Amino acid sequence: MAKSDKALVWGLFAAGGTVTAFVTPVLVVLTLLPALGVLPDVLTYDSLRAFADATLGRLAIVAIVVLSLWHAAHRLRITLHDFGVRADYAVAVVVYVAAAVGSLAAGWYALAL
Repeated sequence: MAKSDKALVWGLFAAGGTVTAFVTPVLVVLTLLPALGVLPDVLTYDSLRAFADATLGRLAIVAIVVLSLWHAAHRLRITLHDFGVRADYAVAVVVYVAAAVGSLAAGWYALAL
């Protein structure tokens, strides 16, 4: 039986979907609070910068970005297939390379903070 890398892709897709489903609503609320004039102490620049400077904070930010990118890449691949784009290999290469480049960029920026 030939080995397949589908488990890796589906694992990243599922993990990204789960993280995105739980984190995105929280990020929307936390972004809306300052826009509405309610600024909790947790959302001050110094507090957020301290979180981003901590190793655990950087890892969390990178994990959220990376998993969301891989989820979006796989979702885009499946959506294009549903719309009739049958060049699956080319689409897969483009979307997964974009997710990989975005993942590397997120890691690089996290190290540069």
